[in-house]
Amino acid sequence: MTLLRDADLADAFDHAARGYDRLVGLNAGYHADLRRSARRLRLPDGGAGLRLLDLGCGTGASTAALLRAAPLARITAVDASAGMLERAAAKRWPDGVTFVHAPAERLAAAGVTGPFDAVFAGYLFRNVADPDAVLAAVHGLLRPGGRLAAHEYSLSGSAAHRAVWSAVCRAVILPAGRCTGDADLYRHLHRSVLDFDTAPVFAARLAGAGFTGTRVLPVPGWQTGIVHTFLGRRGGRIASGDAV
Repeated sequence: MTLLRDADLADAFDHAARGYDRLVGLNAGYHADLRRSARRLRLPDGGAGLRLLDLGCGTGASTAALLRAAPLARITAVDASAGMLERAAAKRWPDGVTFVHAPAERLAAAGVTGPFDAVFAGYLFRNVADPDAVLAAVHGLLRPGGRLAAHEYSLSGSAAHRAVWSAVCRAVILPAGRCTGDADLYRHLHRSVLDFDTAPVFAARLAGAGFTGTRVLPVPGWQTGIVHTFLGRRGGRIASGDAV
């Protein structure tokens, strides 16, 4: 199938937004893995005085993970899907969390400007048409020493991990899409993982965009070799906190 992109993908997520939280709830470890990736940013002092960007926030699961890791930070959460963003904004959040409707490619037009101390991107990069351009934009939004954590479905390159992902899709994800009337979206989610970079290739993209200290860390459980945390930082010195 042809992957959904841009407005077509946003429309598909709009339609699926009502049942999206229930679906991801079927994925054991989904929220714990997001929280683990957010913790891997190693943000100091509970995020006090920090300005963070949650890019591709969906219904707010990644925002909640980032808030758990940095409860004192100011967080700007952005998504291209108005339907997903509406579900996110309807939840209870502290005053320091703000939601903005914008695609990752047009943040400045929506008033989202840096510098940010860190960017968290959950399941974003395989869904954009030009990941290199978005990585370059994220790099430009970070202050010197600022950190990126991308939590992403990016297969290890092993045939076994590819087979596990397809088996899970056939057993759970694709049937769920048919039941909810969102078959096109869930076929896209299946195919987007198979067609996206392997973990080493995506790590090389980060380095090519100027990120330093790049690391690739797995998640535990059945998603080992399927989901990874990608860490990097913008070159330069930061006043406080540990290096990525």
